[in-house]
Amino acid sequence: MSDAVAGPDGALRCPWALSTEDYVAYHDEEWGRPVHGDDALYERLSLEAFQSGLSWITILRRREGFRAAFAGFRIAEVATFTDTDRERLLADTGIIRNRAKVDATIANARVLADWAPGELDEFIWSHAPAPGPAPKSLGDVPAVTDESTALSKALKKRGLRFVGPTTAYALMQACGLVDDHLADCVSRRL
Repeated sequence: MSDAVAGPDGALRCPWALSTEDYVAYHDEEWGRPVHGDDALYERLSLEAFQSGLSWITILRRREGFRAAFAGFRIAEVATFTDTDRERLLADTGIIRNRAKVDATIANARVLADWAPGELDEFIWSHAPAPGPAPKSLGDVPAVTDESTALSKALKKRGLRFVGPTTAYALMQACGLVDDHLADCVSRRL
């Protein structure tokens, strides 16, 4: 028996997706779909780090503010941010003003700016596990896996910050490295 729940349109979805319209759209159009490109993956990695300790809806509703504040998450641009930019970010009410997370986002861009084009994409996707069985219940969906722990360690070894195993797994879910839509969910890839 699946934990999938019928939404307003009658389609079965992961239960977490039905609490707000923002979640329905994110669930149906983005979550679990493959994301490629260094800047796009840097954005997702940064947002997952900002989410740590908070509800994802908090980040989702501020995503445009984050994009504006962090130059569209273009690695090359964020890598040039100065102390003045840092202070601007810490005063920006459109984002989460957490000093450690702001500093990590800038520091990570500086590290990634030295990587070859496509290297972040290839690096992250090299940690994608083999597809497993579709989860039937939310209890079947882990928060951490061996692969996310390996990705976390590898990113930290390369100098990235705020990339623990739970953040790494959330990135893997959001960017389609794993498909954790429930078995009966309308958004499950076949």
